[in-house]
Amino acid sequence: MLNVELGDWASMAPALEAIRREVFIVEQQVPEEMEWDAEDATSVHALALLDGHPVGCGRLLPDGHIGRMAVRAPHRSRGIGRALLQALLAEAQRRGVREVVLHAQTHALRFYERQGFVADGPVFDEAGIAHRRMSRALVS
Repeated sequence: MLNVELGDWASMAPALEAIRREVFIVEQQVPEEMEWDAEDATSVHALALLDGHPVGCGRLLPDGHIGRMAVRAPHRSRGIGRALLQALLAEAQRRGVREVVLHAQTHALRFYERQGFVADGPVFDEAGIAHRRMSRALVS
């Protein structure tokens, strides 16, 4: 059974750190010093649990940016990313955010497009990975 919980960094840090370390630092080779930032303390975090085991995460910054979306490799293509994103979008809407923005890795553009995001601007490098800015208006 899949469950997505929202919370803060202080209460979810061990699970969030483990997922992000596995996906970003180990798998995608993002430099560790680029992965951790002060935004974690001020963000709302989403943690996906599959049968009670942490398998994915994401965060919503106070300014409406969604980021650090990650699903452990063995659990991809099972709707976990979509469930995480939907939880973060619902929280953004609950907070009165009018538009959410994210920096999508180019291989994930179609995933975000299917969730109503529109790409704008050129491809750019972030942590050695090609990204593109995407946004989605939220109905108030």
